[in-house]
Parts: sequence; C-alpha cells; structure tokens
Amino acid sequence: MVGAPDEPEGAAAEPSSPSPPSTPSRESWVAVRWRAIRSVFRRETLGKDAVAGTILGVESVPDGLAIGLLAGVNPVAGLYAFLFGMAGAALFTSSTFMAVNATSAMALIVADSDVAASPDPDRALYTLAMLTGAIMILAGVLGGGRLLRFVPTAVMVGFVTAVGINIVFGQLANLTGYTGRGANRLVRAMDTFLHLGQFHVPTLVVGLVTIALIVVLTRTPLRALGLVVAIALGSGLAALFTYAFGWEVLTVGDIADVPSALPAPVLPSLADVPDLLLPAFALAFVGLVQGAGVAGSVPNPDGRPADASRNFVGQGVGGIVSGVFRGMPVGGSTSASGILVAAGARTRLALFIASTVMAIVILVASGVVALVAMPALAGLLIVVGIQAIKPLRIQSVVKTGALQTTIMAVTFGLTLVVPLQFAVLIGVGLAIILFVAQQSNRLRVRQLEFHGEGRMRETDPVAVVPPHDVVVLQPYGNLAYATAPVFDEQLPKVVDASRGSVVIFRLRGIDELGLSLVAVLGRYLDDLEQRGSTLWLVVAGDRIRNQLAAGGLLDRLGPDRVYTSSEWIGEAVHLAHADAEAWVREHG
Repeated sequence: MVGAPDEPEGAAAEPSSPSPPSTPSRESWVAVRWRAIRSVFRRETLGKDAVAGTILGVESVPDGLAIGLLAGVNPVAGLYAFLFGMAGAALFTSSTFMAVNATSAMALIVADSDVAASPDPDRALYTLAMLTGAIMILAGVLGGGRLLRFVPTAVMVGFVTAVGINIVFGQLANLTGYTGRGANRLVRAMDTFLHLGQFHVPTLVVGLVTIALIVVLTRTPLRALGLVVAIALGSGLAALFTYAFGWEVLTVGDIADVPSALPAPVLPSLADVPDLLLPAFALAFVGLVQGAGVAGSVPNPDGRPADASRNFVGQGVGGIVSGVFRGMPVGGSTSASGILVAAGARTRLALFIASTVMAIVILVASGVVALVAMPALAGLLIVVGIQAIKPLRIQSVVKTGALQTTIMAVTFGLTLVVPLQFAVLIGVGLAIILFVAQQSNRLRVRQLEFHGEGRMRETDPVAVVPPHDVVVLQPYGNLAYATAPVFDEQLPKVVDASRGSVVIFRLRGIDELGLSLVAVLGRYLDDLEQRGSTLWLVVAGDRIRNQLAAGGLLDRLGPDRVYTSSEWIGEAVHLAHADAEAWVREHG
C-alpha cells in the first residue's frame, strides 16, 4: 500500500550514514547493466516476477491516484508517476527491487510549491519532475551518496512524524466534505474541527468505512490487495449513496478527466525553472534519502551491496521519464519495494510488469478509475499518515539526549507550520549544525607523563602550567574551527608563576587543523612568552605544517620548535621532551 513517508532503516541509531559508494568504471557500468538485462528473462523466475508485478501494479493504481490527490494536482499525474517512474528507473538503479514512484512526503512538497501559481500548472508540474530528476542524476554523478551521512536520525524522525500529521490534516477536507480555512494545514485542521455541523455525512461515512476496511483487509491473506478491495468497496458505497439516495459523493471523474490512452510526451517549461529550483532541491533531497531507505531495507538478491550514487542516477532517470510523460516527481519508495519482495519477486522484471499492468488498467478500465471515490482515497492517505507516526523511534531519539531531542522537536514544528520545501532545507542546515556540534564536543586534551624505558602515561592535564617544567599535551578528536573554544577551555592556564616552562602539543593523528585552532595556539604562545616560557609542536607531516604556516605560527616558532613524527611511534615526542628538558635547565 502507499507507504508512510519513507525513512531509512536503522534511523533510530546514530549515525545514519550509508557506506560511501564505490565509483565503477565505464566498463563495469556497462557490464552490470548488460548482466541486469540478461538476468530478468529467465524461465525459472518469470512466473514469480509476473505474480509480484501484477500485485504491485494493481495496488499502485489507487496509490497513484491518492498521491496525486495529496499533492493537490490532477490525480492522474500521480498515476503516471507510478507507471513511468518505475519503468524509467528499473534498469538504472543499483538496488534490484527499488520501486521508484511518487511518495507522500514528496507529494506534500509539491502541494506547497509554486506549481499552482504558474500560468500553466500542469506543464509546471511536469517541469518540476524533470528538474528534480536532473538534480538527482547530478548528485549521483558527483558521488552524492556520501552526503547522506550528514542527515541524522533526529532530523528524519521529526520530519517524517510531522509529514504523517500533515497528511492527515491535508485530507480532512476530502474526508469530511468541509474545507477548513487558514494559512497552513494545522490552522485549517483546527477550523475543520470547530465546524463539525458542516460535515457532509455521506462523504464522512464513505471515508470512515474505507479506513476500517483498509485496516481489516490488509491484515488478512489479501495483504496489499486488501487495499484495492477496500477502495473498491468504499467507492461502491459512494455510488450507492449517489445513485440510490441522491447523496452526491465526489469521485475522481468529478475533478479530473481520466484518459483511456497513455499520455504523449511533453517538453519542460524553461520559463518556470527559476521558480521551481527550490522545491526541486527539496524534492531531490527527500527522494534520495527515501531511496537510501530502500537500499538499507531491501537487499539485492545476489548479496551485492547497493551503490547509493548509482541509485541516485536511477531515481533521476525515473523522475525525468515521469515528467516527460506528464507525471509527478518521484523517488525510491520503501513501501512499494517491500510489497514487491513480499509478493515473491526475483528480478527487476517485476517492476516492468507492474508498470505494464498499470498501463493496461488505464487503457481498458479508465471508466472504472474515474468512479473511485475521493473520500475513499482520503481514507487511504489518512491511514498512511497515521502509520508514519512511530512512537518507538521518537522515544529512541529522546533517549539519546537533549541535543537530538531539540533538533527533532524543531524540525517537527517547522514541518507543521512552514512549507515543506523550506522545512526540508532548514532540516538539512540543522543536520550540519548537529554534526559540527557533536564533533566539537568530542575533543579531549590529555597530558603525557614520561617514565623510564620510554614509557608514556596519559593523565588529565594540570590546571595551571607549573614553573620550570615540561608539559606535553595530546589532543584527541576533530580540530576543526568549531572545536576552538572547547580546545581553549581544556588547556592548562598560564599564570604569572608559569615561568621558564615548555608546553609541547603532540598533534600525531591530526591531519586537519583549522585556522581558528592555529589562532588559539598563537594566543597561547603569547601568554607563555610573556612569562618567559615557550610552546613547541610535534606534527604529523607537511599538511599540518602548511596550515600552521597559513596562520603565521610556523614562522613565529621557527624550525627548532616544530618536530615531525616518523613511522616510529613516540620517537619525535621523546626527542622533543628531552630537548625541552634541556631548554628548561638552560633557562632555569
């Protein structure tokens, strides 16, 4: 059935970062594609693929209409997105069973975009799908799979939970027959509940009956097909109300023409591209993260790990094909992929069969599709929205600490009250801030004590630099710019009594030193030199030397006070320590 806003598996654990994808050569890419094409046409797998593809294809018809309804566009555009998105991406994704179609989270972003404000909204929608696909392909070509590591669980849980609530709020009008007023879905939902007396009772009954049928039938052996039966029965009840009692209930045919032929290709509207860039980036981000969820939850049958960047390319191809054939933006769907596997699919041929089944439905049963009741589709989406709210994942984020809980709460609140394309991008910014904050808090400074036979012992640093002594400090962690204040706070204080001493910083294992850290070391050197003390460094190589030179510290220290580590662990720091003790004796 229509999946809840898809989220990568394992999102309750930090960090949520897929492994960096490999970059195949042109020969390996061609070989993989050829092997994929040959593998789908085998007699021993054809029957199972046909059954699985038929189940997904039939189930995708009401799903596609519901997603189009959720996006606030012609529901047929959602149907085309399922049909052409799956077919377009099937041969290009690294994950064999990745079903690429329109998802509920992406539909909400479309609903909040500027598509409706365009002079030609339908053409703008297709352009948005193609533009989103192009961004996905570019991300894949540039190896963008690595960037998913910067999306922490807290952001995704907050976003997905709010999307689930937004789905429910967004369908109250179709469920009740009353259209709430307000600036956003939350306000409109509140207005709806304040006008219970204006609900259209037959519409409400059809929606509630459909919800009950979905909950019951999908737990029977019908499974995913139970959704189709529930939509059919709910629509049948709507037809009974309309034709037997004169209680009109809206259907798909009342708000859109359902064609009995496949669509002709269209070209994008280049004039709309500047206005669509922001929602396109937001759609690409959400679609790619959901695609990562497919790779994590639906493994390849041959055990070969999925290439995240290649999946980006496949989803992008699906998006462009969907837009060319008048569909919505698409991305990887964990729920549809899961249905395919549960139904027994063996190869990616099942995806093509699913698309073929959808095409047949459009060609021979468009009249039946037009009779699908709008409150029945709304009931389906409300079930989806409720399923997106996962208390256990929320609880797991809360247990990780106040920082993650705050990030989750902020993302959740923003997603409820601002357009989703802005909420998504703000969530990405929060993810980066969270990552930097976590890295800065991991910095720790230790002191090395030297004992006989070359042994060293780690202890907590002294609080104050003692007079006529050698203090060797070893920092651990990330020394990027954001860690400078944390680093500064952990250093021993330099006071008037700190005379004739040497402080040695051992930077072994540190290959990146931000200029902010160089500035901290420079100020620390100033404090030491004012008391007749000095600062020495043990560095790992030329990269750190270049960064010290860029900050002006290398020239101040000179070559005699900067030691370079060798392949022999401890050799350089022992040498520096011995020289420093000699310096202290000389200046004592």
